[in-house]
Amino acid sequence: MRTTILGTGGIAAHHANSIGALGGHGIDAQVTHAVDIDADRAARFAAEFGIPRHGTSLADVLPETDVLHVCTPPGAHLDATLAALAAGVHVVVEKPAVLSLAELDRIAVAERTAAPARTGQGTARFTQVVQHRFGAGALRLRRLLDDGALGRPLVATCDTLWFRPPAYFDVPWRGRWDTEGGGPTMGHGIHQFDLLLAMFGEWTEVTAMAGRLAREVDTEDVSMAIVRFASGAMASVTNSLLSPRETSDLRFDTEKATVELSHLYGYSDENWTFTPVAGQDDVARLWVPEPDALGSGHAAQFVPTYRAFAAGEAPPVTVADVRGTLELAAAIYRSAFTGVPVRAGQIGTDDPFYGSMRGSGPGWAPVKGVTADAEEVAR
Repeated sequence: MRTTILGTGGIAAHHANSIGALGGHGIDAQVTHAVDIDADRAARFAAEFGIPRHGTSLADVLPETDVLHVCTPPGAHLDATLAALAAGVHVVVEKPAVLSLAELDRIAVAERTAAPARTGQGTARFTQVVQHRFGAGALRLRRLLDDGALGRPLVATCDTLWFRPPAYFDVPWRGRWDTEGGGPTMGHGIHQFDLLLAMFGEWTEVTAMAGRLAREVDTEDVSMAIVRFASGAMASVTNSLLSPRETSDLRFDTEKATVELSHLYGYSDENWTFTPVAGQDDVARLWVPEPDALGSGHAAQFVPTYRAFAAGEAPPVTVADVRGTLELAAAIYRSAFTGVPVRAGQIGTDDPFYGSMRGSGPGWAPVKGVTADAEEVAR
């Protein structure tokens, strides 16, 4: 499969390396094109990763592309995705997939009416990178929950406690509703609470707060939420960019065990801790580490994703999966800015939080001078 990487900033290297590793899993794929609005940066990226062609126009290379990886700032995801699906090209997009539920619903429609896939099987498909779902520990926990071996899920905590200094927001598209979609809820913590949803299932209600406490941005720099799930389980979720000792921590309490994950930007089996209820020796034996299994990197998700593309099947993360997580982000903002709980499905097409995570707006004023022209944003 011929792959094009659109946007050759920092995250693109993870994509290039992971696609290059697919051959070791019996998947024939190669990055054939690198595209960026900055021609020099595209050329440097192509030289570094041995990519045959590079340029500044996505339209020029779509006819020679089977899979498009969208690694641009979030505000540029939608148009590239729609163009690719219409051309029969599979799409792998970085998080957050888009800026709003409205944009994601447009992608869902585009996927349903997509052109036949260039790979020769089915129609073009869409997926988003949520690599934390695919590490060995997460897959093991999901199996144990599905089997009922750990009993009912009851309580969880989900903390993304990261630190971004003021200079981080000097990049023109960061810290803005119209280009990044939101603050740490959308661009940082979404990985962790996506994994929370993958383990505990559908959420039903959320109550939240958000604040702009220390950074000169239009968005929040911290949010906190309490989430109830369809199973009755409850969880707390914290998303922060103000925490000097950075950690990413999830804890899952079930009837028979506590399962904990503590890492930063990616995990292996060593980052998991399994604690059964005292005296439950049979439960203790359920958690069997796999030292040689893949951790939570991009490659762990790309292997099953590319296999699905080749077979003409739905990828392991579908539009519906992405929507459940994005809807929780929108509900966190809605609850935080309106002061009332939000139920799943409550944000309809006529709701201000459907078209923008900013919705009816937070209680703080926009930061003066947080503007950028289109080319700056694309960079």
